[in-house]
Amino acid sequence: MSEQEAVADLRWNDNVAVATITLISYEYLLLLHKEVQYVWKRPWSLMSCLYLVVRYLGLFLALLWACWGGLLYMSESTYVTTASYNLVVFMEWGASVYFCFAEAILIWRLYALCNQSKLLLCVLVGSFLPIVALSLGTDIYLYSRPSMFSVKELIIPNAKYCTFSFNNGPMPAIYTSTPIVCYDIFLVVLAATVLVRHFKERRAIKLRLNTYMVLIVRYHVIYFVLNLTNQILLVILWANIPIEAMDFSEFFSDTAPFILAPRLIISIWDTHAQDDCVHVSTTFEDCVCWTSPPNFEQDEIDSV
Repeated sequence: MSEQEAVADLRWNDNVAVATITLISYEYLLLLHKEVQYVWKRPWSLMSCLYLVVRYLGLFLALLWACWGGLLYMSESTYVTTASYNLVVFMEWGASVYFCFAEAILIWRLYALCNQSKLLLCVLVGSFLPIVALSLGTDIYLYSRPSMFSVKELIIPNAKYCTFSFNNGPMPAIYTSTPIVCYDIFLVVLAATVLVRHFKERRAIKLRLNTYMVLIVRYHVIYFVLNLTNQILLVILWANIPIEAMDFSEFFSDTAPFILAPRLIISIWDTHAQDDCVHVSTTFEDCVCWTSPPNFEQDEIDSV
C-alpha cells in the first residue's frame, strides 16, 4: 500500500467514524425526553428493562465501534497489540449479546400479539435457543481465535498504525448467517399471518385494524429487512473489499441495529400515550387495548 492510499484509508475511516458518532448521538438526544417520560417516570416492567439494555448497550457498542473504525491504531508494543485484539473480541461478543436481546423483544411482542399463547412462546424460545448457541459458536470460531485475523503494519512519515483483515474468507460467515436469516423469516411470516387473521376478523365486524398490531408487524418487517442487509454486509467484510466499501458496510452495521430496537419499544409506548384509551395512565404493557377491541369493563391484564 502506497503512502497516498494509506492516507486515503485514514481519511475514509475518520469520516465514517464522525458520521457514526453524529447519527447515534442525534438519535439518543431525539428519544431522550420520551425515555424519561415512558421509562424513568413509570413503574418498572420487563419491557422497560429490555429497553434499557438495548438502548445503552447499543449506544456503548456503536460509539466504541465508531472510535475503533476500520483501521486499528496501535503502537509496536506487544501489550497494546494484545489489548487491541481483546477489544475486537469484546465488541464482537457485545454485538451478539445485543442481537439476542433485540430478538427477545420481537419474540415477546409476538407472544403478546397471539393472546399470550404459552405454546407459541415455547416454540419461539425453543427455536431461538439454537440461534443463541450458533451465535456463541460463531464468536468463538470466527472472532475469538487470533489465527483468524491478519494484522499488517503501515508506516507513513507522520504515523505508524496497523490494519487488520480476516483470513478465512466469507464462507464460514455465510454458513453461520443462514440460520439467523431463516429464523427472522419465520418471525416475520408469523407476524404477517397474525396481521392477516386480525384483518379478516376486523373486516367481518366492520372495525378498523388495531393500530398497535399494525405497528408491531411493520417493525418486524423493517427489522427483518435491516437484519438481512446487516448479515449480508457482515459477510462482505470477510471478503477482500476496498476500504470505501468496508467503511460503508461498517457504518450501516454500527448504526442501524442499535437504532431500530429502542425505537420499536418507544414508538409503541408513544402511540399508546396519544391514543384515546381509558387505560392511558397505565404502562402500555398493562393495557388491554392493543390485543383486543377496547372493553371498558374488562380488568387490566398482567404486564407482558
